[in-house]
Amino acid sequence: MQSPTVFELGDEVLQVLEVCEPVEEIKEVIVTTGEVNPKTPTVASSGPSTKSNQDDNWGETTTAITGTSEHSLSQEDIVRITKDLEDSVGLDCRRYFTLTLAVILGLLVFLTPLAFLVLPHLLWPEKLQSCGMACEGLFISVAFKLLILLLAVWALFFRPTRASLPRVLIFRALLAVLVLLFVGSYWLFYGVRILDTQDENYQGIVQYAVSLVDALLFIHYLAVILLELRQLQPGFSVCVTRSTDGETRHYNLGQLSIQRAALAILEHYYCDFPVHNPALLSASKSRAAKHLAGLKVYNVDGPGNNAAAGMAHSQSRAMIAAAARRRDSSHNELYYEEAEHERRVRKRRARLVVAVEEAFTHIKRMQEEEQKKTPGDVMDPREAAQAIFPSMARALQKYLRTTKQQHCHSMESIQQHLAFCITNNMTPKAFLESYLKPGPTLQYSRNHWLSRQWTLISEASVTSGLKDATVFLLKCVDFNLVVTAKKIPYIQMSEEYIDPKSHKFVLRLQSETSV
Repeated sequence: MQSPTVFELGDEVLQVLEVCEPVEEIKEVIVTTGEVNPKTPTVASSGPSTKSNQDDNWGETTTAITGTSEHSLSQEDIVRITKDLEDSVGLDCRRYFTLTLAVILGLLVFLTPLAFLVLPHLLWPEKLQSCGMACEGLFISVAFKLLILLLAVWALFFRPTRASLPRVLIFRALLAVLVLLFVGSYWLFYGVRILDTQDENYQGIVQYAVSLVDALLFIHYLAVILLELRQLQPGFSVCVTRSTDGETRHYNLGQLSIQRAALAILEHYYCDFPVHNPALLSASKSRAAKHLAGLKVYNVDGPGNNAAAGMAHSQSRAMIAAAARRRDSSHNELYYEEAEHERRVRKRRARLVVAVEEAFTHIKRMQEEEQKKTPGDVMDPREAAQAIFPSMARALQKYLRTTKQQHCHSMESIQQHLAFCITNNMTPKAFLESYLKPGPTLQYSRNHWLSRQWTLISEASVTSGLKDATVFLLKCVDFNLVVTAKKIPYIQMSEEYIDPKSHKFVLRLQSETSV
């Protein structure tokens, strides 16, 4: 391995580290830019920050790096992968344990009626009384009822899991215990009254198995009511507020526990809330820091007259008072800053619209020319998107930087969207809609919004139901979702009868009126 070569260019350092492996003959080129620190040795890095800095300049450069290994990992990637593996072990074990219990309970339910019918033929076949047509009709009834129960259980319980909840679902656990006790009581009665006595009335045994299948069908009907129908009627109006930017949505929910309500809110969040953009929050913070940076506090009595705590307290009070006096002029600065920003956005938007319309016009001309060519020479949508993308790349990147959306759209995603629009013969306005207006969270790449784990914070138990004025938090790495539940009030309506004759009137015209 060769030693890194450092080229100093002003305050920046360009490091090029070439790693040569004689076996696979793979070369890695890692480029970083940063400030020179004389106390700290310069080390090449390939972390996420370097990658994001390189991706932000896709509109101004067309440099391509080839021969780079796809298997290179940074220290941050290794730490993140290790943490994800540790978090996923517990979730996978819990998921498989629950699935195993469900499969065992399902096999017990479906094999029990069949065992009731088969065991007498295996243990005392010579003592059984033949029942003829009556038993055959009951056999057909048991077969179709078991088939219906199998399909119903598959449709209700064996569905793809949407999330991993912190606690067990109360109604599901209650139904599982009920089924287990019910089947156990049937087995107990079967063992005492039929197996021990070796009952010879086989028709009664078949009817006993039919009664078990009927009871299981009624339990499944109870499961449908508790798990699906009970929550359909709206009972609460929940207000969901994002803690960073104050984005708010309102939803109507039924009788749900707090953890199931949190799951329903997260499903709505990914579809209704615009993507979280931390860059939009930096303007207000930088403005406040700029105002406070211009304030200085002086101690006229000397450094030895006050204690450290009293000095800090007096300085904070003095800075707050000075900031309050400057508040009258700060709103003018804010007004002019917002006006200038809106002017720049309109200007960038106009340039972007013109550039995209010209690019799509060029595509139409290319399509008209390609119709005259042979089928083998026709350009596919991907190649057409790569051909016209440089004409709009600079205008698009400037607009995204002005609106602070450059981290949400990479060059590859924009080219894929452009190829999609060309394939489906979409207009320039349809192409620009994804960039002119912030869309829902699911519209963007999973790397920008996907959170590995949400944390539910609630004073009440998460298995308890929603109540009036219930407040809980859904916490992720970058922000919190504050949820407040309000009960929908009871509405009382009354009827008022209006006599149809009360609306009738007589119009009397005077004879002297002019016509």
